[in-house]
Amino acid sequence: MTMLKEGRPTTPQALTKADSAPATATGNRALMLEEALIFEIGSTETTGVDFAEAPEVASRLGDLARTDSIGLPGLSEQETVRHYTRLSRQNYAIDLGLFPLGSCTMKHNPRLNEKVARMPGFADLHPLAPQSTVQGALAVIHELAAWLVTLTGMHSVAMSPKAGAHGELCGLLAIRAALEARGDARSVILVPESAHGTNPATAAFCGYKVEDIPATPDGRVDLEALKGRLGPDVAAVMITNPNTCGLFERDMKTISDAVHAAGAFVYCDGANFNAIVGRVRPGDLGVDAMHINLHKTFSTPHGGGGPGSGPVVLSEALAPFAPLPFVEKQGDKFVLVEEETAEDHHGQTFGRMVAFHGQMGMFTRALTYILSHGADGLRQVASDAVLNANYILRSLDDVLDAPFGGSGPCMHEALFSDKGLAEGFTTLDIAKGLIDEGFHPMTMYFPLVVHGAMLVEPTETESKAALDQFILALRSLAERAKAGDEALKGAPYFAPRRRLDETLAARKPVLTWTEPALAEAAE
Repeated sequence: MTMLKEGRPTTPQALTKADSAPATATGNRALMLEEALIFEIGSTETTGVDFAEAPEVASRLGDLARTDSIGLPGLSEQETVRHYTRLSRQNYAIDLGLFPLGSCTMKHNPRLNEKVARMPGFADLHPLAPQSTVQGALAVIHELAAWLVTLTGMHSVAMSPKAGAHGELCGLLAIRAALEARGDARSVILVPESAHGTNPATAAFCGYKVEDIPATPDGRVDLEALKGRLGPDVAAVMITNPNTCGLFERDMKTISDAVHAAGAFVYCDGANFNAIVGRVRPGDLGVDAMHINLHKTFSTPHGGGGPGSGPVVLSEALAPFAPLPFVEKQGDKFVLVEEETAEDHHGQTFGRMVAFHGQMGMFTRALTYILSHGADGLRQVASDAVLNANYILRSLDDVLDAPFGGSGPCMHEALFSDKGLAEGFTTLDIAKGLIDEGFHPMTMYFPLVVHGAMLVEPTETESKAALDQFILALRSLAERAKAGDEALKGAPYFAPRRRLDETLAARKPVLTWTEPALAEAAE
């Protein structure tokens, strides 16, 4: 029997044996505790907090006023703590192991970031505090902005967008404002097949017609197809570089020159900036606008770990149209400018993106990360991210199909497909098997240009030992899937829950906790 650390079995026979082990009376398996839903263990008659009786008041909601009880379950303090602690033990987290999610950059968030973000001068801020009392916070925003402009080689930066797609919206609004200022109404946004999925969605949200640009067989933008489509109706090209196939667009400068010659602008999706930070300046490639995911490139947590942040760097041509507000140093003070200026930035602003400036906690964490690394350290970040991805690509391309493995070194992520697996086996089977191996599955079925895609991004924060363990697990699963191991189709066996019927869940989602709803979904 093949064994991993702690004697975990990996053979089909061992999996079947584990699955048929005697059930316990409680549903617990040693330290893997079974935890019911809070609706099943709580009672509407129970609460861990004593409240004074609320006085009777007349509702101002009229017919909208609630007449029945909310029905929320109550727990004692101890039950509440235990409930959420037990649930937390069923979560996968960056502090437990590698997150191989491609295009997400789930890198480690250093504890130093958290220590600084929790300093009273930052953690206790209020957005309506007088500017004279938050000079330190404004200084952080100003210095972070300077770093982002320097690292990208751009002219200015809008700090207020909340995340990637919000940054895309900011960039396109600036582009539209610039076109309108010169009386040039254009209606089309070109989006390559290798771009992120939010790009066409954002363009459509802005009212533009979206047209695809095909990819070449090596996974990059078809330059001739792009040039052939440029015309007076094209407002911009939204391109992801490095792209979603994990490749650097080598023709980026040529693309930008062609787009500018046609009177359009270049928007670059900067979600993959982690692969080139400190090594490539998008401004040198002719980019006009690019959002930077602070929660990817500069380590701040995102998803379940915290909010995102998507500052947008802008070229000199778009800087006058940047959104308000922005931080400016006037003498020895920092000022949050809320109105248009006659200078070369924000002079023709398209307006505001948010009620307040942005994500202060993310700014603090990102600047801490930048200062702790320094310029040379950030350059090393990109080098190590690319090295780790290529190590995974070349360690597995003999057992997994790598559709662009012959296109040269990949950047920050390695792309595989389910081509070559036994009949009836898919990417989903390998992903479920990874759960049993103790790993969060990689990004699946994306990018859409690759059938059965498996997009793996190890990030620079993973050691060779961690990568080797992940490679061992993925190689084992690929070999089992190619051999037609039927036991793999039952995975996961060791997770708190077995494989769910995802089709039924999509067609009959249970969105309310009532016995009739549960009965109907079960039918």
